[in-house]
Amino acid sequence: MIKNSQAIKREEVVIRFSGDSGDGMQLTGTLFSDTAALYGNDLSTFPDYPAEIRAPQGTVGGVSGFQVHLGHSEINTPGDYADVLVAMNPAAVKANILWVKPGGTIIFDKDNFTEKNLEKAGYKSDPVKEEKLETYNVIAAPISSMVKEALKDFGFEPKSVLRTKNMFALGMVYWLFNRKLKYTEQYFEKKFQNKPEMIEANKVALRAGYYYAETIEALNPVFIIEPAEIAKGTYRNICGNVATAWGFIAAAEKAGLKLYIGSYPITPASGILEELAARKDLGVKTFQAEDEIAGICTALGASFAGNLAITSTSGPGLALKSEAIGLAVMAELPIVIVNVQRGGPSTGLPTKTEQADLMQALYGRNGECPVVVIAASTPSDCFHYAFEASRIALEHMTPVLLLTDGYLANGTEPWKIPEMSELPEIKPPNADKKEIPFLPYKRNCETLVRSWAIPGTPGLEHRIGGLEKTLKGTVSYVPENHEMMVRLRAEKVAKVADSIPDLEVHGEASGDLLIVGWGGTRGYLMTAVRELQTDGFKVSFAHFNYINPLPKNTEEIFKKFKQIVVAELNMGQFADYLRMNFPEFKYEQINKIQGLPFTIKEIKDKCIKMLEGN
Repeated sequence: MIKNSQAIKREEVVIRFSGDSGDGMQLTGTLFSDTAALYGNDLSTFPDYPAEIRAPQGTVGGVSGFQVHLGHSEINTPGDYADVLVAMNPAAVKANILWVKPGGTIIFDKDNFTEKNLEKAGYKSDPVKEEKLETYNVIAAPISSMVKEALKDFGFEPKSVLRTKNMFALGMVYWLFNRKLKYTEQYFEKKFQNKPEMIEANKVALRAGYYYAETIEALNPVFIIEPAEIAKGTYRNICGNVATAWGFIAAAEKAGLKLYIGSYPITPASGILEELAARKDLGVKTFQAEDEIAGICTALGASFAGNLAITSTSGPGLALKSEAIGLAVMAELPIVIVNVQRGGPSTGLPTKTEQADLMQALYGRNGECPVVVIAASTPSDCFHYAFEASRIALEHMTPVLLLTDGYLANGTEPWKIPEMSELPEIKPPNADKKEIPFLPYKRNCETLVRSWAIPGTPGLEHRIGGLEKTLKGTVSYVPENHEMMVRLRAEKVAKVADSIPDLEVHGEASGDLLIVGWGGTRGYLMTAVRELQTDGFKVSFAHFNYINPLPKNTEEIFKKFKQIVVAELNMGQFADYLRMNFPEFKYEQINKIQGLPFTIKEIKDKCIKMLEGN
């Protein structure tokens, strides 16, 4: 353990791991995050993948990163700028130096700073001089050569030896933050349980990095971040895609239904399908379809047959599903469509985050075709909103579009595992066998929801489909009937507002400025608002998870603020949507379209300019 005289306590710290795609930076960051979570820190992470599967090695375009923000108090974002950067090659320095705090620590593998690698990264000779890093704590460690020396007696091929250099770097960071090695060593024992030599090799590399850091003065003093004060319970570190999958599993259990997902793999949504495919032990049925259209059409068939039906995709895939979503609206079948948003249009930025699919989710279908649209805010609350999307779909017999994004899908944070008894019941409107004759489009007078009849049930035979129907389910081309049904379907979706919570205001109920956000921007906006409030500004925050319909008290909240600014990762889609619904208010905008989340500084700077009248 570290002596108190050698340690400095910090409230929070940000670490960024960066290197080539093959350097294992995602795993390194994940293992560090898991150790921090098990220690008791609150944390948030942001993996940053290159878009190309085999990006050119040693180039800036091929850099893969993983940022971890951990603290003693509540953490809502992965952090703006890093206190520590671990760079495995010159390209990692080039790609990340703007994101390191002045005076921060930079650890790099000097063995990789060859003339060839420097040239690939765009350096002439010395990155320290070219980037003016004299004011930083730069630690040029011979990571590759020391790993080779540590594992020289194992008899591995050189390439296999170098695959452990990320563990050497991780060991150095564990020393710097006074972390135990045991959790990572337990990971080795589980992962390589049938390969004892790999267990030992990784342990040796991890310890070699730890002890190397202990011997060099450049890494003194170490930093202590005490555990956070959080509610008692069982926690795990979870990413948004896994949380989404588990939310669906919980919803199926509470509804007493089987869970089915029909999906086509697409970045960054594939993790939902993969996680559900691993849950056959819980009765989950999965189908990897040949394309996006087949994925949603099989899900519609599963819904017709009485399952909780899911399909998952990302932006371009949602466009392909649009006709089948229209069929679900017309047939009034419950289905959840998850769209993990990424940079677009078209293929766009497959591994980067964006919020630019909102208008597509709201209106991207032919005809008058309303669906419920909700959005998750954090990696862990993807569980809640997947559950909530399922509840609304089943109880209101309607398609629900659940929006997450690349940041939420891949980012992680500690999540308190709920008891199933804590979750609300889900009560689908099952058809009554005694109701003879059965009328498939007869509605509940309060919710306008039709009943759900499972095919093959005696007495409940019926017809649904993509053509307009009468109350009995027969095809109708009567103009007045079409208009009546269009209005009824729209009103049914609007009535969902009666079963969703009111919009909350974080801060004073009135003031000079209301910052409005939706979806995955919540943590950044919340943190910026807290800091603005601390600085004495009369600023409050309202965040939307329910997009269509909007919370019923939205207008009342907007009335109480002098200015409203909408912050989102697009060119202003939610701001335009609010203008359509509440045209009496003026909406300023904070927009970013770089495939990256906001930084807190960006938000604060623009809000202060507004408050000061600039």
